Amino acid sequence: MMNNLEVFSREQLADYQKKELKKLLHYLDGFSIFYKNHFRLYGIDINQIHDVNDLVRIPTVSKEDLQKHNWDFLCVKKNAIVEYCTTSGTLGNPVTIGLTERDLQRLAKNELESFLCAEVTPDDIILLMLSLDRMFMAGIAYYSGARALGAGIIRGGPGNFAMQLETIQRMKPTVLVAVPSFLAGMVAYAHEQNIDLNKSSVRKIICIGENIRNEDFSLNALGQRIRKHWKVELFSTYASTEQQTAFTECPHGKGGHHNAELMIFEVLDDDGNPLPQGTIGELVITTLRVEGMPLLRYRTGDLCTYYESTCECGRITSRISPIFGRKHQLIKYKGTTIYPQTVFNILNSMEGVQDYVISLYKNDLGTDEFQIYLALNPKFELKEDLIKQSLQSSLRVLPPIQYKSLQEVQKMQVVEGKRKIHKLIDIR
Repeated sequence: MMNNLEVFSREQLADYQKKELKKLLHYLDGFSIFYKNHFRLYGIDINQIHDVNDLVRIPTVSKEDLQKHNWDFLCVKKNAIVEYCTTSGTLGNPVTIGLTERDLQRLAKNELESFLCAEVTPDDIILLMLSLDRMFMAGIAYYSGARALGAGIIRGGPGNFAMQLETIQRMKPTVLVAVPSFLAGMVAYAHEQNIDLNKSSVRKIICIGENIRNEDFSLNALGQRIRKHWKVELFSTYASTEQQTAFTECPHGKGGHHNAELMIFEVLDDDGNPLPQGTIGELVITTLRVEGMPLLRYRTGDLCTYYESTCECGRITSRISPIFGRKHQLIKYKGTTIYPQTVFNILNSMEGVQDYVISLYKNDLGTDEFQIYLALNPKFELKEDLIKQSLQSSLRVLPPIQYKSLQEVQKMQVVEGKRKIHKLIDIR
């Protein structure tokens, strides 16, 4: 099922986005402290921005801008915010996104369109295998979208394998929303327990937070691991807290469909120039119809390409490829985006941590993994439980930790041919 915009002609879509862009520019100029200053700083006359092609005249903004000037992006009074969501920040402080009631309705509409794109129906029962707490936007988004769809909802959360399998057996969901690496582990566990998942009620899985496809849209190692013992339909998605909008695959699995009603996107080279379809660059987004914290030309740091050909499903809107990688060493770990600097700041705040190294690598599924190596100061009594609690409360996940002597950690920090010590070793 397609919404009204998805059956528009390309000319009608361009006209719609042109009008929405003009509304956004005037809204930002009137209510956003950050963008008002941004326009003045760079001498931008918003009346000279006529359509999407003119966006290149406006300098992009970054995650660091949003982090440093978080509340200057807010376009409403704080008493209009009804939901707060956060994401980890490069300096250790999370970026907070404030949503109004209209923004929550928009979020629900976005995920409703995502479910429809994956051909989920009101007759389905959806098991949400993700957190609905800790200010995590994906949880509230998918829950709201499922309600808007009218489907049955099971708020299963991210629990353990046995619990999830028992829920599937007892509640008979037909659709799952889950992190792929968790699913791969659950499939392996089920196989060990002689549980035939192909006899379960599940027929579709919407995968969040991690890639399940290669550049040619074939399933990558992670997707193949899930499908090895479970012949179920897999749907890839891409989203972030800041953009409040998702790209979701249709059953043909040829890229995440652009929700043109709610977002404008660009793919840029390192110099900020727009790239043609099929060329890899950084994804830059502009949100439409966001009331609380709209974003204009926001650099996601994620690398992808896009395709404008009409999809086999009939949609004429653009599609983005799987994410090829990330700038500034972002880590996608168990469905959560983490900056290494966030981990540094947590460890630096613990007086009993003498030194440390973080090692980044890809596991055999092709997804990000990282290991923390800690040297503890013997003069301080720092309990392992406190370290784990501090990391998990800030990151939402707990990476593996290995304890070493100070000499061993400092030896790991020395990289051949490099003058400075390195607390981050990235071998991805």
